[in-house]
Amino acid sequence: MYNFYAFLDRMKYIKRWSLMRSSREENVMEHSQQVAVFAHALAVIDTEVFGNSPDITKTVLYALYHECAEVMTGDLPTPIKYFNKEIHGAYKQLEDRASNELLSMLPEPMRKGLSSFVLADTESYEYKLVKAADKLSAYVKCMEELKSGNTEFKKAKNTIARELKSRKLPCLDYFMENLIPAFSLSLDELEDFH
Repeated sequence: MYNFYAFLDRMKYIKRWSLMRSSREENVMEHSQQVAVFAHALAVIDTEVFGNSPDITKTVLYALYHECAEVMTGDLPTPIKYFNKEIHGAYKQLEDRASNELLSMLPEPMRKGLSSFVLADTESYEYKLVKAADKLSAYVKCMEELKSGNTEFKKAKNTIARELKSRKLPCLDYFMENLIPAFSLSLDELEDFH
């Protein structure tokens, strides 16, 4: 019996934003899906609008698996994870160990096909797109919370907006300018614009 996919299915039980009061809880599974969609969009924009050539499939698969270690580690809030280099380094080692443990829960013939995504090349351009998509997901969460009247996310939104601008990725700037504004609309407003 192999437990890899049963463990991944438990991503839906790992809550995000544990230090914040949220009007709607978010779990790691839904976050990973949103990051995969945003990473795909960034890779497509990068290709079709800016003429670059990221590996779109690799980008999406990196995004899909980017949080899988959290089924073993839990979601460590950003202020703690990045408090200092020592904590960040130790947590990265823990994540790598959890990822390797997860991979050991696959039949041997499958490990090779998944290991390069579960253990992503964090220095690659594709992973850079995933990290941008991850921040986009956090930004959208902040927008959603503020839209529902939860001012707890005001500072986080401003901090994340600065981080997004500092990445200097034309495809990300394009997404922010052309696609993010629609997230502030109601369903009726969205329907009026289609």
